[in-house]
Amino acid sequence: MSLKFYALAAVLLLALAGAGFYALRPGSSAQATGADVSRAAATPVAGAPAAAGNGTAKAALTVSTVLVKPVNLAQNFSANGGVYAWQEAGVGAEVQGLRVNDVRVDVGQSVQRGQVLATFAADGVLADIAVARAGVAEAQANANEAQANADRARSLQNTGALSNQQIQQMLTLEQSARARLDSAKAALDAQQVRLKHTQVVAPDSGTIVQRNVAVGAVAGPGDLFRLIRQGRLEWRAEVTSSELARVQPGAEVFVTAPGGAVARARVRMIGPTVDAQTRAGLVYVDLLGMREGEKLALGAAFKPGMFAKGDFVFGNSSALTIPQQAVVVRDGFSYCFVVGTDGRVAQRKISVGRRSSAQDGGVVEVLSGLEPGAQVVAGGAGFLNDGDLVKVVQAAAAP
Repeated sequence: MSLKFYALAAVLLLALAGAGFYALRPGSSAQATGADVSRAAATPVAGAPAAAGNGTAKAALTVSTVLVKPVNLAQNFSANGGVYAWQEAGVGAEVQGLRVNDVRVDVGQSVQRGQVLATFAADGVLADIAVARAGVAEAQANANEAQANADRARSLQNTGALSNQQIQQMLTLEQSARARLDSAKAALDAQQVRLKHTQVVAPDSGTIVQRNVAVGAVAGPGDLFRLIRQGRLEWRAEVTSSELARVQPGAEVFVTAPGGAVARARVRMIGPTVDAQTRAGLVYVDLLGMREGEKLALGAAFKPGMFAKGDFVFGNSSALTIPQQAVVVRDGFSYCFVVGTDGRVAQRKISVGRRSSAQDGGVVEVLSGLEPGAQVVAGGAGFLNDGDLVKVVQAAAAP
C-alpha cells in the first residue's frame, strides 16, 4: 500500500511540472495576455481626460481693455469752500444814553450810503444846544468888552495915564475873553454834532444782515446794525498745494450753490499762507453774478455761510488718459494693469493728475508709468494680481 501511494504522488508531481512548463514557454497565450494588459494600461482610452500637468492653463478673469493714446483733456479742476461777505460793516451809535425813537430798516433790506437807519430822541440834545448858544453869546459879550478895554489901553500906552502893568492886564484879559469865546463856540459845535448823530446813517451801500436795536431801547456800546458792504459776496476756495500754483488772479471760475444755481466768478487774490494741517491754501474769488440763463439774483442763490463747489477754468491740453475704473489704489499708490502678448497682466505703478467728471467721460490723466499704445485693463482691475492670465473679450475705445 505504501509503495502504491508513493508511486501515485510521483506521477502527480510530474503532471503538475509539465503543465507549468507548457504555460510559461515563449509564445504561450498566458504570456500574451499579460503583455496585452500592460499595453492597455499604457494606451489612453478614447475620450478620457488627459493626465494632470499635460492640460492648458485657464484664464483667471475675463476683462476688457483700452488702448492708451493722447487726447485733449480740460485743465479745469474743482475745489470746495465757503461763501462769505466780502466785507461786513458795523454801524453803532456815536451818542450814548439816548432813547431809540425810530428804526427804519430791517434784516435783508438793501440800503444806500447815507441812508437813515434809525433815529434817537433829540430833546435832550436840543436843550444842550440852547445852553451852548447862550454860552457863546455870553462869551461874545465878554470878548467885546475885553477888546474895547484893550483898545483904550493901547491908545493910552504912550501918554503915561496907565502903567505898563495895567496895560498888560487889559491885553491879557482880551486874549482870555477871546479864548473863552472860541471854547463856547466849540461846545456849541459839539452839541450840533451830537444832534447830527441822533440819526444813524449807513456808512456804505449794502445789505443789512443783523439788527440789534429796537424802538424804546437806550443806546449803548456795540453795533446796532451790520451790513454787507456793497452787497458783495466772495467764495473762499480750499485748494491743494499741488493745484495752488496753477491759480492766478483773474482766472475764471464757476461756483455752484447747494441749490444748483451757478454763478460767474473771478479770482481776486491768493492767500499768502497754506494751512499746516490740511496743506490747503485759500483762494479768494469774487462772485460777479449769475451765469447766463440764470434768472435768480446772486443774493437769492448764495448766502454767507453756505458751502459751495467751484470749477476753475483753464482751457484744454493734450494728455494720456485711462478710465477711472482702470486705476487701482494699493498701499497709498496708484496702479494699472497692462496686458502683454502672452495674455498675462503686468502691474504698473503710475502717477495720476487731472480727472474729469462722469459727464466728461470719467477719465484720469496719467503723468508717468505708461506709454502710448499700451493695452490697459479697463474693468475688473481690482481683482487682478501681477502675472495673472486673463482673457480679453473686447478692447474698449480709447478715452
